[in-house]
Amino acid sequence: MNVSRTSDEECPASLISVVVPCFNEEEVIGATCRRLVEALESLGPRVDFELVFIDDGSRDHTLERLRSLQAADRRVRVLAFSRNFGHQIAVTAGLEHAIGDAVVLIDADLQDPPEVIREMVLRWRRGVDVAYGVRAEREGETKFKLWTAKLFYRSINRIAEVPIPLDTGDFRLMDRAVVNALLSMPERDRFVRGMVAWVGFRQEPVMYKRAARVAGQTKYPLRKMLRFAVDGVLSFSLAPLRLAIWLGFVTAGLAMLGLIYALLMRVFTNIWVTGWTLLFIACSSIGGIQLVCLGVLGEYIGRIYGEVKRRPLYVVRERLGFTSAARLNRLVERKAPL
Repeated sequence: MNVSRTSDEECPASLISVVVPCFNEEEVIGATCRRLVEALESLGPRVDFELVFIDDGSRDHTLERLRSLQAADRRVRVLAFSRNFGHQIAVTAGLEHAIGDAVVLIDADLQDPPEVIREMVLRWRRGVDVAYGVRAEREGETKFKLWTAKLFYRSINRIAEVPIPLDTGDFRLMDRAVVNALLSMPERDRFVRGMVAWVGFRQEPVMYKRAARVAGQTKYPLRKMLRFAVDGVLSFSLAPLRLAIWLGFVTAGLAMLGLIYALLMRVFTNIWVTGWTLLFIACSSIGGIQLVCLGVLGEYIGRIYGEVKRRPLYVVRERLGFTSAARLNRLVERKAPL
């Protein structure tokens, strides 16, 4: 529902779904639920809401805590995976199970303040389809992480087919039309913030101060950050393949120049071009470039292989809170997936 709205009185009753992916968040999940409820209840009586928690194969007591939260509040839904499938897949599962007029994505670690949702809802009521959070300040993060994040977003915008907003995460509110567009995109290697940029619609930034993690440890160490960056680049750009082509041209050009130089030295002088060191460097360089190009091709071919297998994105172990009569009625109205 994308209708321009200016006040609670003029606004028809609406449902906001909040999708919260969780992985080993037992220390903070209770506080997250409490602050989300407080923030959403402050929106007024004309707004109903549901909290859709996705347990991404947690190995601690996160799922037990979520069961308790769901038993105490009918507005809490819990979807538990059979194993860890990854953050972006958990986000996708939440979108598939959310039935709201608008859907908010937020992580469970409280670095993204739930209170910002109010401003996002206000933008949505004024006709904005996507209100995405922009991190004006970031507390509790190392200079290395801040620097690499800035480098990544600025680099991907130079090579991506569509511009992706700088200094953003997945924290955002999306209108139902945007969510349906995302759910129509079947790819396995998902980069949600890039996919949201790709679908278009009217999008506006919401500036906020990102807090330090309340408890627990980051779920994105360097290895996962690198993999996430690779997913973003390969999912939204053919630049690595084009770079491989240009590396081939440059290498071939250098080889041709070397051949011409050797022939000129032999024809016009009595000197043979010698130097095993130069030959070793040339062969090693060519071999290295070939292996890099094969690796780039392998990444793209591997993604094609993953797509053609057509396996489900995730496997559900347990669902809680999705079968209430009111929700099923709304589900029928929306014809949304279970």
